[in-house]
Amino acid sequence: MTSIRTDFPRPTPEQVAAFATIGAATVHEALGRRGAVDSAIKPIWPGLRIVGAAFPLKTQPGDNLTLHAAMKLARPGDVLVVDAGDYPEQGSFGDVMATSAQSLGLAGLVTNGGVRDAAAIRDIGFPIFSRAISIKGTVKATLGPIAQPIVLGGVTVQPGDLIVGDDDGLVVVPLDEVEAVLAASRARLEKEERLRADLQTGKTTWDIGNYDALLAQTGQSLQA
Repeated sequence: MTSIRTDFPRPTPEQVAAFATIGAATVHEALGRRGAVDSAIKPIWPGLRIVGAAFPLKTQPGDNLTLHAAMKLARPGDVLVVDAGDYPEQGSFGDVMATSAQSLGLAGLVTNGGVRDAAAIRDIGFPIFSRAISIKGTVKATLGPIAQPIVLGGVTVQPGDLIVGDDDGLVVVPLDEVEAVLAASRARLEKEERLRADLQTGKTTWDIGNYDALLAQTGQSLQA
């Protein structure tokens, strides 16, 4: 029998709450433009937000047994992050599982595969980002890796990394960088507030950014 460790470190509740008010694009910039998941993995309805600790797992195409096991083992506030082999023709998670996940206090699901019962899941309000929506069901045959590193949408996801997602996309923040990225995100938001104040006086982004000087460095110029 394989031992599965689920007591890995996670972001603090205070850190998760702080990131819940910050856009994914801001977090991506604050992380040095790293951690962006493939944009093909999208929220299954507009306006979704997802923030929580990554609980990674890997399933076989067309098989969701590992997902059921992960739901039993994950903790409240965790985001199930599923490497389904980039296989879209599967509805490996539906409204029944969403009802259970919501009751368990899980923060959401991210998968490079497919889900189904999209309208019912929207009514439940359980956040999901997926590569596809598919009516096709799955079998329950093979138990895959749980709470082990995976690669999702070109990004390595370690257990306990912070997942932040909204309409702009998904970003994975390494656990050991969470506090620094939070500080950098806040600094970026403050800078943008100052920029908006300047723009409201009639200044242009071109002048504020001093892009004439930038062009001059490359031997170019803007001529009206």
